[in-house]
Amino acid sequence: MRGLTITAMILVNNPGSWSYMYWPLKHADWHGWTPTDLIFPFFIFIVGMSITLSVNAMRLRGENNVSILRAAVIRTLKLIALGWFLVLFYYNFNDPTFNWFDERLMELRVMGVLQRIGLVYMVALACSLYFKPKQIAATFILLLVTYSALMMYMPYTLPSGEIVKGLWLHGNNLSAWIDHTLLGASHVYYATAQPLSFDPEGLLSTLPAIATALSGVLCGLYLISENNLQRQINRLCGCAVACLVVGYLLSPLIPINKALWTPSYVLLSTGLAMFCYALCSYIIDIRKVKLWSAPFLVFGANAILFFMFAGVLARILIMIPIGEQSLKGFIYTQVLQPYFDNYLASLLFSILFLIVSYMVMYACYKRNIFWKV
Repeated sequence: MRGLTITAMILVNNPGSWSYMYWPLKHADWHGWTPTDLIFPFFIFIVGMSITLSVNAMRLRGENNVSILRAAVIRTLKLIALGWFLVLFYYNFNDPTFNWFDERLMELRVMGVLQRIGLVYMVALACSLYFKPKQIAATFILLLVTYSALMMYMPYTLPSGEIVKGLWLHGNNLSAWIDHTLLGASHVYYATAQPLSFDPEGLLSTLPAIATALSGVLCGLYLISENNLQRQINRLCGCAVACLVVGYLLSPLIPINKALWTPSYVLLSTGLAMFCYALCSYIIDIRKVKLWSAPFLVFGANAILFFMFAGVLARILIMIPIGEQSLKGFIYTQVLQPYFDNYLASLLFSILFLIVSYMVMYACYKRNIFWKV
């Protein structure tokens, strides 16, 4: 499942052109969701499941909570550093006026995908170490309730001086206000959003993202305690349906929104993640249909290396100039676009990107090269 998720993440992150993408490969404009909006929470859910399995293994080796938590803090710092590296790994060779120091380093995006994974991992692991399952479940609920209450009832002041509360608008909500105030417009993804700049991996919205990881922790705890595969699948599917129903019942009050990581979005994505895991388990563990999963095992075993390799390769393709365009632009417009329509050419670029990445990851897999952060 991790391999499937990281493969989907790289596929949607590397189109030939951002202007030509089939709708399932694009994020929802704001409220609502597409299959692409499920990729990141699936990965966070898997992080939670992995925490349960890894903590169980470390305790069997005799490691205590302090040593496990110390290693988690170091891993979190490494993930944050890797996220910042990807932000800084860029130079515009086509622009003689480009200033890397001013435009990249001094405007470093503080939050991001790896940064959020690191923070979520550390908090979820601490909960796994020191809380019992019922306390973890209570923390899951508390995080969602607290986030909802803050977003709905805590007032904030717009740059115009107007005091508002309870909004879920693009660039106008409490989460955006916190990002705009604490991080600043130069250090977030949506730097030009009005009236407030914000980051889709923002500070306040990290709270419900932690809840997503805790749902994975709870799922992992259940899998450890239940040996019957069919019973696992049945109960996971039942929990999935319950999460989906509650998520949709909440959506008129709290909209489903990935950028804000709303509680309704947490319940929706968690339910679908449990269902996806149950489906994978049914196909692979019960039906014994395994051959199709081989490429995803290669990607899943080296997920962070795959993510970093793809990020670096994507930036290199943009940085290398070919005339007045980049190497990526040349491949898309001169190699693919003349023979296929714009949307198909853009998708084929993503697929070619995946094939190249698979060749590298497969070489690492065969040589037992696994990068553990």
